[in-house]
Amino acid sequence: MPDVEPDVEEAVAVAFREEWGQVVATLIRVTGDWDLAEECAQDAFAQALDRWRRDGVPRRPGAWLTTTARNRALDVLRREAVGAAKLREVAVLARDEPSYEPEDASGDDSGVQDLQDDRLRLIFTCCHPALPIEARVALTLRTLAGLTTPEIARAFLVPEATMAQRLVRAKRKIRNAGIPYRVPPAHLLPERTTGVLGVVYLLFNEGYAATAGVDLVRTNLCAEAIRLARVLARLMPDEPEVLGLLALLLLHDARRHTRVDAAGDLVTLENQDRTAWDRAEADEGTALLETALRRGRPGPYQIQAAIAACHMTAPTADDTDWADIAALYGELARFVPSAVVRLNRAVAVGVAEGTDAGLALIAELEDEGDLAGYHLLPATCADLLRRGGRMDEAAEAYRRALELVENDAERRFLEKRLAECRFA
Repeated sequence: MPDVEPDVEEAVAVAFREEWGQVVATLIRVTGDWDLAEECAQDAFAQALDRWRRDGVPRRPGAWLTTTARNRALDVLRREAVGAAKLREVAVLARDEPSYEPEDASGDDSGVQDLQDDRLRLIFTCCHPALPIEARVALTLRTLAGLTTPEIARAFLVPEATMAQRLVRAKRKIRNAGIPYRVPPAHLLPERTTGVLGVVYLLFNEGYAATAGVDLVRTNLCAEAIRLARVLARLMPDEPEVLGLLALLLLHDARRHTRVDAAGDLVTLENQDRTAWDRAEADEGTALLETALRRGRPGPYQIQAAIAACHMTAPTADDTDWADIAALYGELARFVPSAVVRLNRAVAVGVAEGTDAGLALIAELEDEGDLAGYHLLPATCADLLRRGGRMDEAAEAYRRALELVENDAERRFLEKRLAECRFA
């Protein structure tokens, strides 16, 4: 690769972050070939490094990249056109001239909606309910975020070959099952949008609190999830749950840097340095939440964002309105009747109404057994017991949690709490 001026490198890097998914989405629409779309998109970005250095960065980088990739796809199909079907593909692609050519200065924005529709088609196809959830996440990262197979494999702690097969199977499923490349019809949109948001939320959660491995936080996954949530918010600005999800991710991410100390150890919310929270990110999240709530259609992401906002707006940990948080968790349980939500409500009730009230709720969860094997159940019980001064019982609960935890940072935190109980 030739030497590239730093400003051109940066321009290509920015274009990759902002335009990759859009370029791939358009090419999938006009070729119907996922692998060809990715290959030609990669080729276009490689050409940009050389051509932009020689000719300058175009006024509309996304249009330049889309047209270049499309022309590359046309060349490939022409070379492979050995039968009538292939020749028809070439003919369709050749006449599918985009209205967003690089030097088009007409001001016509008719191509903008096409690009938005292409991106929506790609998101909904990647997150089709016929695909296993792990395939949805992997395909979303590959086609929309532009992560390489090795990067995705590292992010989810699986061998590269495993992730490669996961992607191959997902694309084969889309092709063989005839999964349509489209935005779902109106009557399916609510349930399918929920699935799309669930993939982005899962991606952020895995980055924000890794289930296994050395690091508690993996910033690359958090960043990709927020970027995808922003894309969804631009494409579906009238969907309150889309805005609610973006608000939730921003409010959590605003305190990401304070969740671990310099040694990589976990710092609890009450002990985090609130002056180090990203206030710009928090303010953006709060504003998005207010916009979503004004739509008058509350949902689980909006409620979770409201809970996060309660923490973010409290000047100190002692000022946190735990009664309000407990009420919000009760409302969330109506939308998401899960044991994890009830466990979080138990924490809020334990702080707001006293440890005995919280422990009674945890005892119910233990009896039901839905959270057996989940380390945060005994860890939460231990924390409430510690708050209530019942150190021997707390120590035993911390030991049970340590038998189940898989993340190294969380393990060190639990060991520290156990030691505190012993010497209390």
